[in-house]
Amino acid sequence: MSQESQIGVTGLAVMGANLARNIARHGVPVAVHNRTAARTTEFMEHYGGEGDFTAGETVETFVAALERPRRIIVMVKAGAPVDGVIEELTPLLDEGDILIDAGNSHFADTKRRTQACAEHGLRFMGIGVSGGEEGALLGPSIMPGGAREAYAEVEAVLTSIAAQVDGTPCCTYVGPDGAGHYVKMVHNGIEYADIQLIAEAYDLLRHVAGLEVADIAGIFDDWNTGDLESFLIEITAKVLAQRDESTGGPLLDAIVDQAEQKGTGRWTSQDALELGVPLTAITEAVFARTLSSLREEREVASQRLAGPVPGAAKGSTDGLVDDIQKALYASKVVAYAQGFQQMTAASQAHGWDLDLGAMATIWRGGCIIRARFLNRIRDAYVEDPQLENLLLVEYFRDAVADAQDAWRRVVSRATEEGVAIPAFSSSLAYYDGYRRERGPANLIQGLRDFFGAHTYRRVDREGAFHTRWAQDGKEVRTDT
Repeated sequence: MSQESQIGVTGLAVMGANLARNIARHGVPVAVHNRTAARTTEFMEHYGGEGDFTAGETVETFVAALERPRRIIVMVKAGAPVDGVIEELTPLLDEGDILIDAGNSHFADTKRRTQACAEHGLRFMGIGVSGGEEGALLGPSIMPGGAREAYAEVEAVLTSIAAQVDGTPCCTYVGPDGAGHYVKMVHNGIEYADIQLIAEAYDLLRHVAGLEVADIAGIFDDWNTGDLESFLIEITAKVLAQRDESTGGPLLDAIVDQAEQKGTGRWTSQDALELGVPLTAITEAVFARTLSSLREEREVASQRLAGPVPGAAKGSTDGLVDDIQKALYASKVVAYAQGFQQMTAASQAHGWDLDLGAMATIWRGGCIIRARFLNRIRDAYVEDPQLENLLLVEYFRDAVADAQDAWRRVVSRATEEGVAIPAFSSSLAYYDGYRRERGPANLIQGLRDFFGAHTYRRVDREGAFHTRWAQDGKEVRTDT
């Protein structure tokens, strides 16, 4: 090797390999390693000429190839494999060395690993990397969490390999310990909702509006030139347009309708429950994937359960495409609003001091949920860093107000036609619940007090009260 490598990457599956190649292409000497030595050899055979790589056939030679303080990116499957790599590397490292987990680890694991590494004098970082295989190679969105001084030592490398939008790298310091992985988790949760909303829009266009797949591809292509412009809308048009070589029809018709998941959406919903954030769009998207997995049960149910056949009503489709477009945009706004509200709650709960405007900035390029209206979200948080909900921002408030009539027509039509649109309808329900000054929760609290003496508060005076419902019916104050 010509010189000590400035950074190391262990774990050379596609994401790790592409990240290492991206770093090397920016003139940074990189040491590479994989638990299976054959994969390291294969990497060097295919990509060794792309930059200054040093192959570590063993973990010892890999560590020895790095300049100090050592900086090592770990790109292995989340969970036990990450702990295994840390356990293997720790005895070989020195105080002040930096371990960087760039996989989709749960933020609680990252907090735990940060403390465990600190006991050995090591600095641990958890960074979210979004953009898939192509993003890892050509420029992802990067969400680094950990000690700020540790980030300072890798900032130049990370910002150079990140996607760039208007000259700004899609990478910025997020916060301590698990903050980076938390933001990536919420990013993935929003991605779940975004994809589910797109799928529901496709379902409506095909089975209610009665359009052919090729025509729907053209509609999504058109939508990508307006307010809905985003990476996911763009690739939806491409997926819809793809023909199947064996059948000659749309490839989509040959794909089994079972959506898989790796857990980040579920984690997002679980944490929202812990924080008390009403994360309806993302949670419904997770449930929809779970329901899709029950394929054999659904096949049986389709023969036994009554309900309207989509498209059989033959109702008017005039204006339906435009209505679906507006409903999709409004629902998308709700999904992002909920995701940012969750990050606000998590920032307060964990003391992270998240800059949500910065999060919107680094999501504008490289990542899966990159979209035109992230500029609007960034501007909203720049103007008001303490913003409670994006729906209260004038731009989004007016956009949803303009779309709501179409949104309601779409939800009503889908219900009449028997087409399930859980993300569309739950987003509308959230919007209606959020905008109501007084809802039915007073009855819920009255019932709780009846069967469990949980007490209630009154609108006309301070204090906690309990009514002796099953006794004399008298109200007593319980906080004195």
